[in-house]
Amino acid sequence: MEYNLEKRTKLFGIEVIRFVNSISKNNINAIIINQLVRSATSIGANYCEANGASSKRDFKNKIYICKKEARETKYWLELLSQTNTRYREKIRLLNRRFI
Repeated sequence: MEYNLEKRTKLFGIEVIRFVNSISKNNINAIIINQLVRSATSIGANYCEANGASSKRDFKNKIYICKKEARETKYWLELLSQTNTRYREKIRLLNRRFI
């Protein structure tokens, strides 16, 4: 398993973006997809910010935000899984791979 978290979080964001591009769009899915992409890509962005933190306190705060965004991402993936059953396997793989 790759332990370079900066690389892993970026790849996860890319995988989520690619995945949501394959989902059929409707009014409900569009809202969930928007939230999912925002939270999933925020994990990596905040991790990069943490690596450039100006203090230990700043670092801890950025990591805390990463954890919050990961939980939110898991939530949106679960909603998609429950409401779009044909994507369950892909969502399961995304969850296993990162969260």
